[in-house]
Amino acid sequence: MLFDQVVQTSTRVAATSSRTAKVAALAETLAAATTDELEIVAHYLSGSLRQRRTGVGWRALVSRPEPASAPTLTIAAVDKAFAELAMLSGEGSQGVRQGLLAELLGAATGPEQAFLAGLVTGETRQGALEGLLLPAIAAAFSVPADAVRRAAMFAGSIPVVAVAAKAGGEPALAAITLQVGRPVLPMLASSAATIREAFERFGDAPVAVESKLDGIRIQVHRDGDDVAVYSRSLDDITARLPGVVAAVGALPARRLVLDGEALALRPDGRPMPFQDTASAGSVLRPFFFDLLHVDDLDLVDEPASVREARLAALVPPALRVERLVTADAGEAEAFWHEVLAAGHEGVVIKALDAGYAAGRRGAAWVKVKPVHTLDLVVLAVEWGSGP
Repeated sequence: MLFDQVVQTSTRVAATSSRTAKVAALAETLAAATTDELEIVAHYLSGSLRQRRTGVGWRALVSRPEPASAPTLTIAAVDKAFAELAMLSGEGSQGVRQGLLAELLGAATGPEQAFLAGLVTGETRQGALEGLLLPAIAAAFSVPADAVRRAAMFAGSIPVVAVAAKAGGEPALAAITLQVGRPVLPMLASSAATIREAFERFGDAPVAVESKLDGIRIQVHRDGDDVAVYSRSLDDITARLPGVVAAVGALPARRLVLDGEALALRPDGRPMPFQDTASAGSVLRPFFFDLLHVDDLDLVDEPASVREARLAALVPPALRVERLVTADAGEAEAFWHEVLAAGHEGVVIKALDAGYAAGRRGAAWVKVKPVHTLDLVVLAVEWGSGP
């Protein structure tokens, strides 16, 4: 497959506001990829590279060679070039890297150069993320969307799920299950402007109202004495959080998967600002709000009420997020104000009968935070790059 086909698909997705059209465009390209190409294509359509680090920053992309007049780059050639860039290290590697990058960009057309730059910098934005790629995989390979979504939750990788769907259909997807040590996509919350608006979505049923901490989202896996901590983006951040590792290592279980936040606290117990939390490292404390697995028992399909009971029996209160169970919006509002007064950013309201729906913003979790409106004037802009 030519790399240009992915670029053109990305352009089509960006040009339409129709979700149906976006999914159809993605599905067409996924279906056209060979087995060897499919994982790469799925990465590129989501705006990412297979190689987590290439050593190429935005500065190296400021000056580009004259673009090619016609598309000739293949998917395999682009992936091979980035793989070679990722392997470079040591003395003299920078010069070699610049030469390889110039060769790749020189073989690319103008639109391809722009797309490559977006992949490198993480700035490719066409909306083709989980919400679109998962139904596109289902459409491309004639498998149920729920099966795709569930497999993606457990695999922690949408491209891997695409390959499984193409190779083995629904049975191959069903074979992808939760494994301790392999991070799963985190469940996310939708938003509401007020507590009462959020409560209207749940009817008259009691709900859990939990403190929303402004910390680092963590997923912690324990297998015996081995503890691993993953970020929201599923990066391994174990080495940065020894306090979290120690806390989970002391819990009375052998195998665990926990969901929560890591937070830095001031001496008076109030939370530090997020920018301080992000750099605090060893002093971060875990606060857990969900339990997905304990001692070979998977809990992802159990109601939230069951998972919370298991969590409360396992994790001491000092390591759990504060919560209130109520069907009264007035009580929830009072709790919300207490949470804000304590320095936290709001609450998450959760359905007690819902399972853990990873990787999506569903109706089962609704966050409510204060809305602040600021009038700002842009005085200067500087082109930069992320960490």
